Amino acid sequence: MRLRHIEVFQAIRETGSVSGAAQLLHVSQPAVTKVLQHAEQQLGFPLFLRVRGKLQPTPEALELEREVAKVSESLQGVRRLAQSLRNLPEHRLRVGATPAMALSLLPSVIREWTDRYPRSSCELATLHSRELVQSLLMRELDLALTLQPSEHPGLRALPIASGPLIALAPRGHWREEQLGRPLPLAELAGEPMIGLSASDPLRARLDGHLGMLEPPPRIRIAVQTYALARTLVEAGAGLALVDPFTAQGADDRLTAQRPLSPTVKVTLYALSRCDETPPHTQALLLEILVRHAERQLESWKPVIGR
Repeated sequence: MRLRHIEVFQAIRETGSVSGAAQLLHVSQPAVTKVLQHAEQQLGFPLFLRVRGKLQPTPEALELEREVAKVSESLQGVRRLAQSLRNLPEHRLRVGATPAMALSLLPSVIREWTDRYPRSSCELATLHSRELVQSLLMRELDLALTLQPSEHPGLRALPIASGPLIALAPRGHWREEQLGRPLPLAELAGEPMIGLSASDPLRARLDGHLGMLEPPPRIRIAVQTYALARTLVEAGAGLALVDPFTAQGADDRLTAQRPLSPTVKVTLYALSRCDETPPHTQALLLEILVRHAERQLESWKPVIGR
């Protein structure tokens, strides 16, 4: 099937008629009929049968539809990429980040960056790690901040800063004398916890540490973002392990924080495309990011060193 065949096939499936497909594609009905007949002639079997005045897909058409959907999705990606390339403006930096980074780290960084470049603009997006990678490849973003390194050959991952994984609990969960001290990993045995969803890449790493405990912690609530885990802890729903940047934004009136012992570190990465030399405005943003990230992590060094 040619791309035009696929386009007409999908338009008929969506509208249920040749006339509806013609209106959707902004062409004449004879043109749609001609393309459909040509597709069926090449395939060697009919795609639609007329039943009570409506076009019904044949069993062969339904089998094809699953593969046609994949092609259509790829075409949408091509269109998105072309749109990005056509509308790419100068002096604009497009930055994406996971919800945790967008809330805890980016505001102060972007404020300093815009003060330095008052004539430049910045577009911010909050996405999950997999969506950040896709948006970078589609050239919808210039830079992405995530706790997950990318192994895609078209992307580079620059480590920005590393910090300890933090146990975040509702205020009163630990005794006063325990606060300010690292939390032994063994104390999480059997603990009901708020955990990351099974689809999160960090979940497997955490399971490697927590799976050694007997009994292992019970994941009572699973979430997709550290930011949501923090909000649930603040609501008193349980204990969670979060990155240090998310922990920084927790309400001290509602929560208490302790790094794990032994230390489990997480790394913040800046992802960008390998085939491009970043503009100097992006290079400065990375410098600001490093400085602000290290500043936020300074408070944990004395505790970890105990």
